[in-house]
Amino acid sequence: MDLKTFALVFGSVFLAELGDKTQLATMLFAARGTMTPLGVFLAAASALIVASAIGVLAGAWVARYIDTRYLTMIAGAGFIAIGLWTLWTALRSGA
Repeated sequence: MDLKTFALVFGSVFLAELGDKTQLATMLFAARGTMTPLGVFLAAASALIVASAIGVLAGAWVARYIDTRYLTMIAGAGFIAIGLWTLWTALRSGA
């Protein structure tokens, strides 16, 4: 395993997950008190592991058919489109 690539993936995913709706939902479940903090952690961690596994398997499968340069461009364009849509929505609503 390449430690540099591991650190890059870890850092990217960690920063992307901070403060997102998944983390906020997990905080709310823990605050609700209907489940122990350990139970909430195990359930949330399991869900993230399964979601990541799906992403890895899908990425590996798609990369067999599409050049990774094109996948990177498609992903970048998708993030730009989401950002523009978010900005447009915020400007229209006056937020």
